[in-house]
Amino acid sequence: NVQGASDAGLIPMFFPNYQKTNDPKAIAHFESLWATRLSQKEGLTVVDIIHAIHADEIKSMYIMGENPAMSDPNLSHARAALAKLDHLVVQDIFLTETAMFADVILPAAAWPEKTGTVTNTNRQVQMGRQAIKPPGHAKPDWWITNQIAQRLGLSTDYSQPKDIYLEMQTAMSSLKNIDWDRLDAEHSVTYPCPAPDQAGFDIVFADGFPTADKRGKFVPADVLPPNDPLDEKYSFILTTGRLLEHWHTGAISRRSDLLNTLEPEAFVQMNQTDCMQLNIQPGDTVQVTSRRGSIQIKVRIDDKVQPGLVFIPFAFVESSANLLTSEDLDPSGKIPEFKYSAVSITVPEHA
Repeated sequence: NVQGASDAGLIPMFFPNYQKTNDPKAIAHFESLWATRLSQKEGLTVVDIIHAIHADEIKSMYIMGENPAMSDPNLSHARAALAKLDHLVVQDIFLTETAMFADVILPAAAWPEKTGTVTNTNRQVQMGRQAIKPPGHAKPDWWITNQIAQRLGLSTDYSQPKDIYLEMQTAMSSLKNIDWDRLDAEHSVTYPCPAPDQAGFDIVFADGFPTADKRGKFVPADVLPPNDPLDEKYSFILTTGRLLEHWHTGAISRRSDLLNTLEPEAFVQMNQTDCMQLNIQPGDTVQVTSRRGSIQIKVRIDDKVQPGLVFIPFAFVESSANLLTSEDLDPSGKIPEFKYSAVSITVPEHA
């Protein structure tokens, strides 16, 4: 639901509908919609939040459905920040690595245990319906946050997910002509949707872009060199990512016996040429070290990985790839440098 969350304004520099948080017109609009005063400052990225904790500018956090103790770059620095907080609330469906740092844990309902909508990258708004009851004291996320808001004295009166969706429709042009009852009947509708009785567009901008001449604008990329240069000691490039079997930090997928059978342990993918030069065999344990940290991990030879490049999935807590990555941010997208870290590959003395 990354698309749906972004559409709804779950980005530190945007309100819903991608309205900038420092735009006076957008601020006035959402202050009127929500009947409250809003800050005129941009929010902080996840990496900025970690820096602010270390600078004693943030004392407490409320983390919902995220696992920064595994997903943040330079994990030693990030985990130290989580440990430094005076108070941490974690709301999630499982006891994640991040929840281990929490002072309060709020048990949330999983996808089959609640009703609501999600929007995928293909712009399909999809209705999800509760199939089973949540276990124990677990509750849907909207119910938990609504209860907290009410106990803080805020005038929230949501009684069901439909109430929230109706408010989203007033704030998000992407949901125009896609009302709750239609989703309930059709299960999913793609946006943009021209009319309540018509299907959404499979292709965006087929009739032209929202520019004066209806043409798209190409912008040249300003490619900056990485801040983590290769040298004699750190001669390999590390890139990190996900696996088919394990999504993101593995908070859900690593609790599946079937998926764990398919991919049971951490590994580093290396090209055969590099392995031959280092006298490394498949299954050997190597030490992967960056300027920020070091892990031990087993080798998997795969020539889809180019010589000089290594790949490590970041789902495995026992060999956390993000102990190695840098918190340097892309200046525009504010995304950390997950795809490039200078590392060394050595064979541990005891191996």
